[in-house]
Amino acid sequence: MSLDPETQAEERRIETLSEELGDAIAALPEYERFLEAKEAVTADEEAQERIAEFEKRREEYMAARQRGEATNEDLLELQSAQEDLHDIPVMSEFLRAKNDLELRLQAVNERISDPLAIDFGETAGGCCQD
Repeated sequence: MSLDPETQAEERRIETLSEELGDAIAALPEYERFLEAKEAVTADEEAQERIAEFEKRREEYMAARQRGEATNEDLLELQSAQEDLHDIPVMSEFLRAKNDLELRLQAVNERISDPLAIDFGETAGGCCQD
């Protein structure tokens, strides 16, 4: 099934606008700061060790929870480990940068969604959203 020339032109226009939006988002200071903070976390040995430790504890907690063996104390210990992880300066900066980027992207999503009468970001994200 071929599209008529007018529809093809509109498709090309949408593709062009999408690429321009992607480029504009990639140039945002919030995005650049996020990438820098992510790189800093990745390069930080202490942060990587603490992330691995936290993930192991989280997996153990989830397994215990599925078996019905998790306690409130286990949950409190996991939350405490997460807070300790977030207290590492490089991790704290990463979380701030991530939050700032998410807020900016949410504002962009709202501007796109307004004329559509749907949540563009949620719809574009696919069928399996949490």
